[in-house]
Amino acid sequence: MADRALDGASIVVTGATGGIGRQIARQFADLGARLTLTARNQGALEAIGIDATVVVADLRDSHAGTAIVNAALTANGRLDGLVNAAGIVAFGSLIETDDVVIEELFLTNVLGPLWLIRAALPALTESHGFIANISAVVAEQPLPGMVAYAASKAALTAADRALTRELRKAGVTVTDARPPHTETGLADRPIAGVAPRLRPGLEPSAVARRIVAAIQAGEREVPADAFGA
Repeated sequence: MADRALDGASIVVTGATGGIGRQIARQFADLGARLTLTARNQGALEAIGIDATVVVADLRDSHAGTAIVNAALTANGRLDGLVNAAGIVAFGSLIETDDVVIEELFLTNVLGPLWLIRAALPALTESHGFIANISAVVAEQPLPGMVAYAASKAALTAADRALTRELRKAGVTVTDARPPHTETGLADRPIAGVAPRLRPGLEPSAVARRIVAAIQAGEREVPADAFGA
């Protein structure tokens, strides 16, 4: 497969104010993409400092996907790609994890991306575009004290593998990226619990470069060990 051209491509990036999402957005911009960036905080979106359409949206709302896709189509006339970089984390044993925490993890990490993908599929099918979902190493190596979080990320990876097969005839490429611990600051902002002591993580810019390269090359999976040390 020839490398996917990103110059002029219309791409949505969710979680664009996060450590990885922000770096992906900047690298896409450097490659000439026309971006629609979404997150919950308008000020943080505008502070990214690149020319883009910004949409304040909460992926936990099942209608948010339609608003995001419509904004991209209105701004650029088409949709060529979707990167789901939004995510939250929680720590603690399952018995100590409240119902609302489990619900929030799955709403943000699984259901929100699926609702958005469903809204984007007609436009992505028309453009033979791509979907890239950022899962996590815990989808491969689930850890105690992170049961609900690991389950949410494993669910997203399972969805990506099924979508790869489901969308093959439509010509839509699905990439599942599972980066190791990355210094995004997410572990310092859990919705519950306290992070265990972690080894220094990867730089967000390096993780973003690997994901963008995978999108360009049409890679279906980027496992944790593909990100290097």
